[in-house]
Amino acid sequence: MKTLREKEKLIFELSVEGKSGIDIEFPVEKKDFQGEYKRGGKIGLPEVSEVEVVRHFTRLSKMNYGVDDGFYPLGSCTMKHNPKMNEKVASMEGFLHSHPMFSYNLVQGSLKAMKVLQNYLCEITGMDQCTLQPAAGAHGELTGMMMIRKYHEKKGNPRKYVLIPDSAHGTNPATSTFAGYQVIEIKSDETGCVDLNALKEAVNEDVAALMLTNPNTLGVFEKNIKEIADILHEKDALLYMDGANMNALMGVVKPGEMGVDVMHLNLHKTFSTPHGGGGPGSGPVCFKKHLAPFQPVPVVEGDEKDGYTMNWNYPDSIGKVHGFYGNFLVTLKALAYIMAMGGKGLKQTTYDAVLNANYVREKLKDYYNLPFKSETLHEVVFNDKYQEEHGVTTLDIAKRLIDYGIHPPTIYFPLIVHGAIMIEPTESESKEEIDYFIETMKKVAEEAKENPQILKEAPHFTPVRRLDETLAARKPVLKWKGEGND
Repeated sequence: MKTLREKEKLIFELSVEGKSGIDIEFPVEKKDFQGEYKRGGKIGLPEVSEVEVVRHFTRLSKMNYGVDDGFYPLGSCTMKHNPKMNEKVASMEGFLHSHPMFSYNLVQGSLKAMKVLQNYLCEITGMDQCTLQPAAGAHGELTGMMMIRKYHEKKGNPRKYVLIPDSAHGTNPATSTFAGYQVIEIKSDETGCVDLNALKEAVNEDVAALMLTNPNTLGVFEKNIKEIADILHEKDALLYMDGANMNALMGVVKPGEMGVDVMHLNLHKTFSTPHGGGGPGSGPVCFKKHLAPFQPVPVVEGDEKDGYTMNWNYPDSIGKVHGFYGNFLVTLKALAYIMAMGGKGLKQTTYDAVLNANYVREKLKDYYNLPFKSETLHEVVFNDKYQEEHGVTTLDIAKRLIDYGIHPPTIYFPLIVHGAIMIEPTESESKEEIDYFIETMKKVAEEAKENPQILKEAPHFTPVRRLDETLAARKPVLKWKGEGND
């Protein structure tokens, strides 16, 4: 008898010539496509029945794991619950059937929603203006850094370097490079924060900006952020803040009041819109008024009295960064979330996220090593130092968690922590769910001491067992190769 795993291996081998699903003939004149782009020979797709196709993809869908399935503690990803009410708002007929090519008088409601969201995000961040165009966090980073480059170019010198702490998000160096800069890494001190002496030595008239993740990827708040901003501003360098970890700050502190010049937000993290699965995401950029001339166009302007429009008259703009005006329906979900929560609700969200992370930290600190002892906010970073004594690695721990129905935390990041295990429970999880995670982590730690082999062979109950990840990365198999399909 074949197991489910064996049936999955055979699904593409079930092809039988002539087998197909229902093929309905429509009264449409068929045209024989001609020319150099006409395919020759067979398409090479498997010939299977409709029921086989449906069952195949249904089985595959059940193998996926999402935030609606259970606990999803990916650090720095903020995999919180996506309220279904937000989906209803984004599905309202007036929004859903809107079109970006409509004239402004036909989309006043949509333009107002965009303007209101921009105002809310400015209030939350302490910034002056906001653009909703960027489609993701890294896209927002690039938009912000392009604005910084334009700012310096307008002054006659685009500058050469961007400073990035070793505790920053991994996209920051790529963003700086794409924006035309060379990257200089700034080391962290023993508390996990930016080393101020190293920063002072690095900042000069050739430095365009510092890209600072705050709280950083250790979950530690950069307590010297105002001094960091002053050091930069003294040389007319700007402070970019990666706002991906805003779930630890919203409603409590405003980056704009700490000297930040420009930052992005992840609506698909902090503001509860769906996250993962390839998108769509949304990474709005908030900025101070001295960067306003360089923002992407068009800019939503106007009010209820005189109506809303889009202003293209920004001669120093970096131009458009997205087709039309961003992922509009995604931004609506964030707007619904903010309006439902209100200021007090957003603040409570932050408190709950920080409480949950510190609860996990306190309960697991005797079972997993804390490489940095500084106080942490919305996430906590352990490593595998204790388990290494038994030949067990972070990867083994992550794979074993899958057997218990828990998605693994972020592993091996941040890079400054050897064998990092980065946990962010978010505010969405109940105490019961977090307690189950904690007890499971404790059990896995005990298994590492008493039966390390069970971890090294995990996962045991998944359709696909542990893969050769190095081979998968270097030689991925991305398509089925059948007859006529090479």
